[in-house]
Amino acid sequence: MFKRSFRSRNVSTSQREVASTAMDSQHRVDKSARLTRKGATRDAQKVTKLQRSLRGEEPSRTSTEQPRPRTTDKSLAPSPIVTLVVGREARLFAAHEDVLCQAPFFEKVLRSTYVDAQNKRISLPDEEPEVFSAILEYLYKGDYYPRLLHNKQRNSWELEDSLPRRVTPQTTPTIHDSPKFGGGRAGGQQPTTSQTPSAVEATVYLSSVNQHLLRDTVVYCAAERYGLEELKRLALRKQGLQSGIDVGTILRSAQYCYANTPDSDSRLRAHYLALIIRCRKTFKRSGTMQAEMEKCGTDACGEGSGKLFFDLFVAMCNHLDDVIDATNARTPKTI
Repeated sequence: MFKRSFRSRNVSTSQREVASTAMDSQHRVDKSARLTRKGATRDAQKVTKLQRSLRGEEPSRTSTEQPRPRTTDKSLAPSPIVTLVVGREARLFAAHEDVLCQAPFFEKVLRSTYVDAQNKRISLPDEEPEVFSAILEYLYKGDYYPRLLHNKQRNSWELEDSLPRRVTPQTTPTIHDSPKFGGGRAGGQQPTTSQTPSAVEATVYLSSVNQHLLRDTVVYCAAERYGLEELKRLALRKQGLQSGIDVGTILRSAQYCYANTPDSDSRLRAHYLALIIRCRKTFKRSGTMQAEMEKCGTDACGEGSGKLFFDLFVAMCNHLDDVIDATNARTPKTI
C-alpha cells in the first residue's frame, strides 16, 4: 500500500511539472508575440517618420516637446559664387551670393531676371576696383582697411598703422587741426618739421574725375549707392582721422561728396562745412580755395558739386550769427 501511494504521488507531481512546462512555454510564446507586435509597431512608426522627413513634413509633437531644427538640402548647399566685372579695365572679383545680398543693391540685382542664373555675373563698369575692394572687404569682415581701432588709454578712435613717418616738406597748406567728428580724435598731435602723422591709404585715385580723393569719402558715397547704412556710419566716423591732407584734396573730396549724396543726407556735408569753418585761416591763405571760388563752383566732380560754396556761405553766416548772439548774451543791455 505504501508503494501505491508513493506511485500516485509521483504521477501527480509529473502531471504538475508537465502543466507548468506547458504554461511556461505558452507564456514565452505570448511574450514573443507581444515583443514582435511592439517591434513591428515601432518599426512602422520609424518608417512613417522617415517618410515624413523625406517629404519635408513636420511630425506631430506634443506641447512639451521642443521643435528640432530641420536641416534641408538648401541650408547644406554652399552659397553660389557670383562673378563681378568692375571698372573700365574689367577687373574680376568673386564673392558668395549670400554675402553680396547683405547690400540691398546686389540683392535686387541678383533677384532680377536679367542676371544669368547659371553664370551669376554682374557688371559694374562705372565702379572703381579699389573702392569695390573696400566694399567687399566690409561685407566679409565688417570693416575695411585701415580698420577703426579704439584707444582705451586715450579714449579715442584711431586708424591702424597710423604711425609717424618722415616726409618731404609740402608746398601746399595742409590740415592738421580738423574738428572732432563722430567720436574720434581728428587732429592728433601737431607734426614736427621732420615728421607728420602718416596718412596711410588716405586717398584713392578715381579715373572718373582724374583726381585723388579721400578714401573714406569715396567709400561713404559708394555705401550710399549700395544701400549700406552701417558702412556709411563707419566711413563717417573715419572722416577726419587722417592728418596732413592738403587743401586741394579736401575741397575736391567735399565737391565729390556733394555730387554723390542726396540733399536729404547732410551728415558728411556738415562734416566738410565744419572742417572748413574751423580751419578757415588755412583755407583763406590757400590759392586753391581762391581759384575754386573764382570758378563760381563749377561741377568739376559731378553735377551738384558746386553747391558746396553756397552752403559754406550759409554755414559761415549762421556761425557768425551764433557768435554775435553769444556775445550779446554775455554783454549787459543798456537803455
